[in-house]
Amino acid sequence: MSSALIFVIGPPRSGSTLLMRMLSSHSAIYSRAEPHLLTPLAHLGFYATVDHAPFDHLQAQQSVREFVGDLPGGEADYLDACRAYTDVLYGRMLAARGKGKRFFLDKTPANALVLPFIATLYPQARYVVLTRHPAAIWSSYANSFFDGDYVAARRFNPILNRYVPAMARFIRERPVSFVRVGYETLVQDPEGEMRRVFEFLGVPFEADAIDYGKHEHESKGLGDPLGVQRHSRPVTDSVEKWAHELAADPAKLGIVRAMVGTIADEDLETWGFPRARFFAPVETAARAGATPPPKPPFFDRYRLQRKALVMLRRNIQENAFGRVVKRVRLVCDVLLRG
Repeated sequence: MSSALIFVIGPPRSGSTLLMRMLSSHSAIYSRAEPHLLTPLAHLGFYATVDHAPFDHLQAQQSVREFVGDLPGGEADYLDACRAYTDVLYGRMLAARGKGKRFFLDKTPANALVLPFIATLYPQARYVVLTRHPAAIWSSYANSFFDGDYVAARRFNPILNRYVPAMARFIRERPVSFVRVGYETLVQDPEGEMRRVFEFLGVPFEADAIDYGKHEHESKGLGDPLGVQRHSRPVTDSVEKWAHELAADPAKLGIVRAMVGTIADEDLETWGFPRARFFAPVETAARAGATPPPKPPFFDRYRLQRKALVMLRRNIQENAFGRVVKRVRLVCDVLLRG
């Protein structure tokens, strides 16, 4: 599967679902809801990445390393075994559901947190790296999943402090070949950007793919369908909305400043948003007399869904329902993390 895999690498709320839908509208590319196949493999213990597990992970890590150390090929044999697992699953899904398409596209945001493992496992795969202004990502995350509560969102999952450094290292070190896409440029010039991406992937440009709403997409699963469902092609509505929100709310702006303050200058520079100019859009919005963007309609299906998940996650306590309650909490956590 190495030559048939495409990975879209981007944080939650970076526009990765939009990009995935345009790519999978191509006649050669198949995709579906985030499979999350690689992240568990990266935490089996061999690479010292297990912190909590329902077994003695320290003992397991030592034992796995000793076992692999006695294999004829050592780590290479271990990677062959991991690759065999995902090759079977990717390959059989592509054969069963891909309708003759050549490529399987995996768009799982959490893959960005295990990039060294994925690059080692699939160095010949095609990688599309998507970045967006980090404050825009955060605004979208907090508003989509936490009803605009920046404090609760940060407490639950400070995604900027996890994803920005991880992806910045990958971009700088370039362990594999990739094409880089900026969300802001993608929505403003979708044809130009998609031409570049399709050329990198080695497939002909298909203008019809930009109108992703004309095509069928497999969307069941834990992937996030929030904004992309409202349109049939890229729009620029969200490019500056975050700046107006922060300019109109000093408390939210302070939270973002605090998060960004712990990210290294080098990482912000790599993303294309250096610290010196990071908040320039907010200052521009403030001079223009920014007002908070209007809230989405209360009776929006996905908005109601996320409200329910937040309330469940905040209020559910252990009780007589035992395993059922734990299962509900797990589902809430997974969906909110996106």
